[in-house]
Amino acid sequence: MSTPQQLIRPEILALHAYHVPPAQGMIKLDAMENSYPLPADLRQRLGEALGNAAINRYPDASSATIKQRLRSTMGIAEDQDILLGNGSDELIQILAMALAKPGAKIVSVEPSFVMYKMIAAFCGMQYIGVPLREEDFSLDIEALLASIEREQPALVFLAYPNNPTGNHFAASDIERVLQVAPGVVVVDEAYHAFARDSFLPRLPQYRNLLVMRTLSKLGLAGLRLGFLVGHPDWVQQLEKLRLPYNINVLTQVATDLVLQHIDVLNQQTAEIRATRSTLFTALQTLPGVTPFPSDANFILARVPDAPKLFAALKARNILIKNLHGGHPMLQHCLRFTVGTPDENAALLNALRTELAE
Repeated sequence: MSTPQQLIRPEILALHAYHVPPAQGMIKLDAMENSYPLPADLRQRLGEALGNAAINRYPDASSATIKQRLRSTMGIAEDQDILLGNGSDELIQILAMALAKPGAKIVSVEPSFVMYKMIAAFCGMQYIGVPLREEDFSLDIEALLASIEREQPALVFLAYPNNPTGNHFAASDIERVLQVAPGVVVVDEAYHAFARDSFLPRLPQYRNLLVMRTLSKLGLAGLRLGFLVGHPDWVQQLEKLRLPYNINVLTQVATDLVLQHIDVLNQQTAEIRATRSTLFTALQTLPGVTPFPSDANFILARVPDAPKLFAALKARNILIKNLHGGHPMLQHCLRFTVGTPDENAALLNALRTELAE
């Protein structure tokens, strides 16, 4: 009988499964979630709606109600199509599966969202990462354009703002990419709620542009709903690869209800943007800590000894993201989700204590 090592593709054998650490009982500042719960009255209405959901039946396969709700709350034009995914990860996978002709390539920047590279491996595509500028993680547009010209990728991913660095690339640079890319350019706006700009209004200008978003960072991470917006010619082809019933009935019911109260989520994200500034200023005062400006709901910072500080915070029941060793540019870097004022205060107090020792 053959072993898994004999049958599984070598590039899959070489991968490590995506690790999600346990966080029960901890101040959880590692995954860029919205730390604010829904108001009590909205939670009660949500409980009633979910209690009446027909979980004995398959969900609406087209998710038509959710798509219309997204159009009205996100300002998506009627001449653009929407593809829904079980989070953005499924959408990235669908894109790669659709474009994975023999020899097809994906280009992105590094460091950026790790799933671009992982899913390229899943689908047998070659991945090319173009380094950001080391001093400030800004986009090296000339290097990126040269890579696109040389590699002729079927797919380009650009996170806007970028994860894990938190910064916005210049919109004019992304437009240059759209003008020269031979294939699809996906602008990943997972952190759109905390940023200053969006490429959604630019969709009519570029037939090769797809804009991807998720509701996870907005405050609905547990629902696992991502969406891709673009020209019908693209979205209708990608729809063929979406598994039936990929958006479950509870997600559909909850999303429809909560998005009717988008003002609640908008108020929470405004609070996060304000506390982000406070947290950034406080981090600047800590000895040996260099935070990088962020347009997302997290802050990347370089510290004297990232593994040691990560372990010390974990021992204090504060979970953050240790990026040290993940990429050469992220040596001794930690990533802090912007939490509630109380969570941020606990984080800062722990940092002050540990850095003073």
